[in-house]
Amino acid sequence: MRSYDLTERLLTELQRPDGPHALAPLNRRLYHVLRETILAGHLEAGTRLPSTRALACELALSRNTVMSAISQLVAEGYLSAQQGSGTYVSDTLPDQRPLTPPASAAKRAPAADNPRDLSDRGALLTRHSGSQDYEVQPFAPGALDFADFPIQLWQKLQTKYWRSLDRNLLDYGQEGGYMPLREAIARYLTLSRSVRVTPAQVLITTGTQQAIDLAARLLTDHGDEAWIENPSYWGARRALEAAGLRLRPIAVDAEGIAPREAEWHTRPRLIYVTPSHQYPLGHVMSLQRRRALLEFAAQRRCWIFEDDYDSEFRYSGRPFASLQGLDAHAQVLYSGTFSKAMYPGIRLGYLVVPPDLLAAFNTGLYDLYRPGQLMLQAALTDFITEGHLQTMVRRLRVTYQARRDALARSLVQALGARVRISGQDSGLHLCLVFTDDAVDDEAVAAACAAHRLFVRPLSRYYLGAPHQRGLVIGYAYVPIERITPWARRLGEVVRAAVDAANGAAAA
Repeated sequence: MRSYDLTERLLTELQRPDGPHALAPLNRRLYHVLRETILAGHLEAGTRLPSTRALACELALSRNTVMSAISQLVAEGYLSAQQGSGTYVSDTLPDQRPLTPPASAAKRAPAADNPRDLSDRGALLTRHSGSQDYEVQPFAPGALDFADFPIQLWQKLQTKYWRSLDRNLLDYGQEGGYMPLREAIARYLTLSRSVRVTPAQVLITTGTQQAIDLAARLLTDHGDEAWIENPSYWGARRALEAAGLRLRPIAVDAEGIAPREAEWHTRPRLIYVTPSHQYPLGHVMSLQRRRALLEFAAQRRCWIFEDDYDSEFRYSGRPFASLQGLDAHAQVLYSGTFSKAMYPGIRLGYLVVPPDLLAAFNTGLYDLYRPGQLMLQAALTDFITEGHLQTMVRRLRVTYQARRDALARSLVQALGARVRISGQDSGLHLCLVFTDDAVDDEAVAAACAAHRLFVRPLSRYYLGAPHQRGLVIGYAYVPIERITPWARRLGEVVRAAVDAANGAAAA
């Protein structure tokens, strides 16, 4: 295939609004299109690809986007990179299979919805890609904005520890992680979130996902029931399903999680909630509902997992104290992350556990995950104790609030009574709820994707039939100078799609 033919094919496939990967991040879409082009035989073995710089120019993409897709294909064996020569299609592809399987393989051919020898649990977890369908970062691709992060300062702090020659920082992170960081987190949570905590109760994790997984493994057994908000955070759902739990979706209203009368008489083993900023609707759990949930957990001897994922970013109204701070019976595990306040790829978070669980959780964290990254933890400690984190969060609040205001203003002007905005008082995303539940939010999201505006259908966050439909729109990483024109464009596309859907329904 000639280079300009390849470019034409890639452009065509990347712009397809109905493609199987239309809602994926742009680097993943390019990866899938290139991989499928190779497997279909359109690029023969030994074919030299254009340089990443040339390909980025021809496709009007950032070079980082192209390099990310190419690097993944090299890592998986579809391409081979030769120093000083270029990148070529590999002679032997990892996905090539004999056309006729041996008889022994035919006898144990798996069901179509459970490929090869995946367990039932594995098939359930991999049937739908959460990262592709549920992640809410920018509503336009290829321009993640990390300009506000002090990269040079962060590099200086890390370099300090690499030059210190402290070989203890090269070891595994035993006893819950780097103690100075645990002390800094405990001070921060006591002052800003009213968490009842000592440094010993703080465990350093790789983020919320690992914290949920650890809690589910240590506090529940296969087949136990877990309550989860409906709609809910997709990562929590995945982790709890992986632990073999039976999920009971509990409806959410303006006061947070809202169990029905019959559900108050059940006995879950674990309850997952986001009380300070319900994900994805954005509601704040009322004090009355918090007290009712804590009393229920104490009576039923079940555990509450409080995911406080973005509490740093509240733009209006008074901040709400943590659910854990109200807990008189030590039934709440409190989790937070630095991925929102710093940058997504830092993969550092924390879990605050009740004192009587500390020994078990220390053992579980070490034996199951072999934690490390002590150099990174040491640098983060200085970043917090020297006041840099607090300074950055204050600056980001102003920046994010300006982006939120511009986005909300454009959407209201374009859509009027067609929608209501939920969850705009805090966080890094808006939830746009359609006032007409008959509107197909999947179709509206696809229409946005056709204009390279990536939003997520609210209906996908529900377990079972959705109670309402809308769009989940991230705005934190959109460059400030672009958010207003992109927001206007988004409002126009959504309005056209909603009006077309209403017109078709009326006809």
